[in-house]
Amino acid sequence: MRILQAIPATPEPYDLAEGPVWDPVRRRLLWVDIRRGLVLSGDLEADGTVSAIARFPFPGTVGAVAIALGGEWVVAGASALLIRTTDERRTSAQEVIPGGAGRRLNDGKVDPAGRFVVGSLRLDGPSDTEILARIEDDGGVTVLDDDLTLSNGLAWTADGSRMYSIDTMRRVVFARPYDPVTGEVGPRTEWLTFDDGFPDGMCLDAEEHLWIAMWGLGQVHRYTPDGELVAIVEVAAPHTSSVAFAGAELDTLVITTATQDLTESQRTEFPHSGKLFSVRPGVPGLPQPFWNGRSAAALTTPNTDSR
Repeated sequence: MRILQAIPATPEPYDLAEGPVWDPVRRRLLWVDIRRGLVLSGDLEADGTVSAIARFPFPGTVGAVAIALGGEWVVAGASALLIRTTDERRTSAQEVIPGGAGRRLNDGKVDPAGRFVVGSLRLDGPSDTEILARIEDDGGVTVLDDDLTLSNGLAWTADGSRMYSIDTMRRVVFARPYDPVTGEVGPRTEWLTFDDGFPDGMCLDAEEHLWIAMWGLGQVHRYTPDGELVAIVEVAAPHTSSVAFAGAELDTLVITTATQDLTESQRTEFPHSGKLFSVRPGVPGLPQPFWNGRSAAALTTPNTDSR
């Protein structure tokens, strides 16, 4: 078992930092501060710190952000997807979940064909009716799951044939076959379950090991394709929320954390809570697909088709 130690990467703490994503074209790290409605951008330095941070506010909460090759963003707003163009115009798009229903969109990522996949959670506590949905190129919404407690991290294998997804309050990582071209999915199975901590965001490395941020434990766990725990990253913040590989060589693991739900004594004990952290784990990450942007025009003309 390898034990690694992450270092604080930002001077500033955030309320609920989440969804880190590396933009290899513009060589920037993006992440969100969910409840403050911010997408943030910064430069990843050679020492693992993040500098030159810029803030881009959006109305309501911001659960996740993904990047197109040309630099456009798709953003998971409170209930709808939002588009940010390269000239910084922000366009509201169709709803994915009913607005004002005590729910919001949460973690989201791009699938191997460039389609955006995003899940939901309830604001007043877990239910068993939250969704995981994929936005198709024509703007239609395909619901992959509709029985989740709190939809969270997503990852695909290098060939796109296997999809992992997290249901946080059930403490489970699901796996299912996935057709990277058509998006057709196979049966969902419980691939990994937990007795301690809550799995949150995750990513895959080049050896197709999963790195999972464990909310409540102050750790990131690395699992083999067979589900064996082989490494732990210790993080000086109890609420580790998500992970992503970043940098030109994808050799830096960036970890987001939160101050949300910490007691005053925890904030005193863990003063770096809410900051980004980083570590060089000795293995690079998988390159992440760009959002294909094909749904952008359709998204601004509401299409409520659900399959």
